[in-house]
Amino acid sequence: MLDFSDFDTRGYRTVDVATGYGQWVETYEDTVEDVMDLALLDELTVPRWSGVRRAADLGCGTGRTGTWLRRQGLTGTLDGVDLTPGMLHRARAKGVHDRLLEGDVRATELASGTYDLVISSLIDEHLPDLRPFYQEAWRLAAPGAHCVVIAFHPHFIMASGMPTHFTDSSGEHVAISTHVHLLSDHVTAGLGAGWRLAEMREGVIDERWLERKPKWERFRNHPVSAALVWEREPREG
Repeated sequence: MLDFSDFDTRGYRTVDVATGYGQWVETYEDTVEDVMDLALLDELTVPRWSGVRRAADLGCGTGRTGTWLRRQGLTGTLDGVDLTPGMLHRARAKGVHDRLLEGDVRATELASGTYDLVISSLIDEHLPDLRPFYQEAWRLAAPGAHCVVIAFHPHFIMASGMPTHFTDSSGEHVAISTHVHLLSDHVTAGLGAGWRLAEMREGVIDERWLERKPKWERFRNHPVSAALVWEREPREG
């Protein structure tokens, strides 16, 4: 397992996940770019979002992913889980989830075997070990379900030396505990939990990014995020 400290070029003060997102909540939606995650979701060919009957949004944050799912025609039940009360408060105000729970995405209180979609976006870099997450997603999934993971690309973390971070009310840049997971770590953890990889895409620093962050020209064409779609085999017979 790679240690982020080997790549860190920023040296920001680092806080734990709950503390960091609790402080970032006021400006989160103004700083996270849609091209990082939602644009990748737009490119996926599976699953058929409008056909989802019951979805678990793990690490639901302020409800960005849930809002996107509703815009794609998801009319079924949507349950969200997040560690941070402030994020859940923002998600609750959007009104797109049927139920919101405070908790750990690796050990939720959601019912086993009941979801035909488990989805998470930009939380993997905060997990020291991916295996408990993929195992929990498998526990929640019904036969034939999909699991969609949007990840912060390890290449970009290593090439930029940049952790997940935010600017606090005093103007200080603050890092949130960040871990480096190779894409092979995702594959190993997913397959080990019983999933089958159905689709994978990578987002790169392109013109859409450079319009927003011109200082990132040196990262042009570097991968910055990744989407992995997993399938659980339908029940035999």
